[in-house]
Amino acid sequence: MRKFKVYIADDHTLFRKAMVNLLRTFERVEEVKDAENGKDLLTLIKYDIPDVAIIDLQMPVMDGAETCEQILKKHPEIKIIILTMHDSYKYILHMMEMGVHAFLLKNTEPTELEKAIYSVAEKDFYHNDLVASVLRKNITEKKPGQRPHFKHAEITDREKEILVLICRELTIREISQKLSLSENTVRNHRVNMMEKIGVNNTVGLVKYAYEAGIVS
Repeated sequence: MRKFKVYIADDHTLFRKAMVNLLRTFERVEEVKDAENGKDLLTLIKYDIPDVAIIDLQMPVMDGAETCEQILKKHPEIKIIILTMHDSYKYILHMMEMGVHAFLLKNTEPTELEKAIYSVAEKDFYHNDLVASVLRKNITEKKPGQRPHFKHAEITDREKEILVLICRELTIREISQKLSLSENTVRNHRVNMMEKIGVNNTVGLVKYAYEAGIVS
């Protein structure tokens, strides 16, 4: 069973150290490193790339938003979980459009944090109630007739079927088994959808699925 390297950046020392101790209890986390701000996290990443980075939004020196932007530009293979006390709809939507893979509040249960780590590492995204509520609110606040910010895409029935399963957080292997397709076929459909829609990650596909009414 694959195990993961997880780094955490948070300027509150007691919270950060408690998180490090918690992360080390997770069965599939093999290494944990911590930093007190985004700049220090980027220094750690320069020497050893983690699978997952857990990042606080409000930090001195370099905040979470700038840190995420730097990581996504230089190391798109790193999956990012935002851990925050704030559930601002517009801020989370902005970070989703940037390409962040998951959002958790700081009062999240440890079991959900563990689930989110494995989900972003293996499925590229963690779709929880917080993300779903942000996407639904984004739809309801659009003005009548306002078009989604995506290319006009003709998605086939098979692609819609795959997209729904992606939104349910199934892996490529699980989708291939459920639909009796090869894993390469599922991957090709996923790539084709991303090209048609004009997005470059699973986060973009999920956002499109909500705005197009494919999931609700």
